[in-house]
Amino acid sequence: MTQYGRPEYWEKRYTNDPEPFDWYQRYSGVKDIVTQYITAESKILNVGAGNSRMSEEMYDDGYQNIVNIDVSQIVTKAMQEKYKDKGPNFKYLCMDARNMDFGDGSFDCVVDKGTLDAVLCGEMSTTNAHKMLSEVHRILTPKGVYICISYGQPDHRLPYLDKPDFEWKILTNNVFKPTISTSITLNNDDKDNPNVHFVYICQKIGVAASSKAGDRGFDKNE
Repeated sequence: MTQYGRPEYWEKRYTNDPEPFDWYQRYSGVKDIVTQYITAESKILNVGAGNSRMSEEMYDDGYQNIVNIDVSQIVTKAMQEKYKDKGPNFKYLCMDARNMDFGDGSFDCVVDKGTLDAVLCGEMSTTNAHKMLSEVHRILTPKGVYICISYGQPDHRLPYLDKPDFEWKILTNNVFKPTISTSITLNNDDKDNPNVHFVYICQKIGVAASSKAGDRGFDKNE
């Protein structure tokens, strides 16, 4: 799985397999959680968007101010062409989540479906994960929320998310995987919970969380 942390892997993958592919979950699988933290007016960033249908399905559900970034030039160009009629507020940009060009406080919500996991598969994983999360924190508004969908269980993700540098409150939810395959090779941090994905809600501190997500998950401070 170390190849997932290499940009050249993704260029080759999207060249050889241009068909839409959704890692972990479709929008329908996480909709009930995600939509508690966004409104139709929210400015949303999807990091590591690839050729997932996540943003398209969110757009069709009324969330139409979405910027999508990916490190692959090939998939970015393909998505720009595919969605050229969606309007000026639905964009695809080639950009590295570890070094984003956006100004501070540009987005109300950052959606990450497997991108932090991919970064953690690569070389210098701890350093690169911190760079990415620092950038996510920087570009969020004071009331912003980072929604990270991951296969990694809390013991293996909270050490990266729960840092003094990041002034956010963390809630964790579980969602069942849409399909369970016995042929999947699991990492050590996935073997204890092979049937679920985790949704980490990182909401900047100082703002009362208005969602019900904590009712199903747990607060890192509990």
